Amino acid sequence: MMKLMPGLDSSVSALQAERVRLEVISQNIANANVTKSANGQPYQRQIVKFETLLQEKLGQDSEAVPQAVKVARVLKDSRPPNEVYQPGHPDADPATSLVRYPNVNIHEEMADMIASSRAYEANLAVVKNARTMTLQTLAIGRR
Repeated sequence: MMKLMPGLDSSVSALQAERVRLEVISQNIANANVTKSANGQPYQRQIVKFETLLQEKLGQDSEAVPQAVKVARVLKDSRPPNEVYQPGHPDADPATSLVRYPNVNIHEEMADMIASSRAYEANLAVVKNARTMTLQTLAIGRR
């Protein structure tokens, strides 16, 4: 079967992957001050890891589908939590008065969010341009 918009699959998969990345970043920002999660520890920053898939077309030997992007896994950041001296805080260690805050840096998260949204916009532009080119190609056939 002939595809009218080849290469669109890779952009669509990248859009889906960037959507997941934006959701994880927003969770990190939302939990930046959570000192105790369900396990009693401070929230741990999460990171999205992508991987590419090279899929071969069914029924053809040498031709390959453009590479697709997928979320391989969402990992917890291994950096230790930030410790802040705050006597009187309900979650402070009684012996040291240190409160353990998540290892989330808002500035780093905002930079990641900007990069992810720009990648999302770029892939969306590819989809829009592919649609425009396909419509122009179909218009040539009508003449």
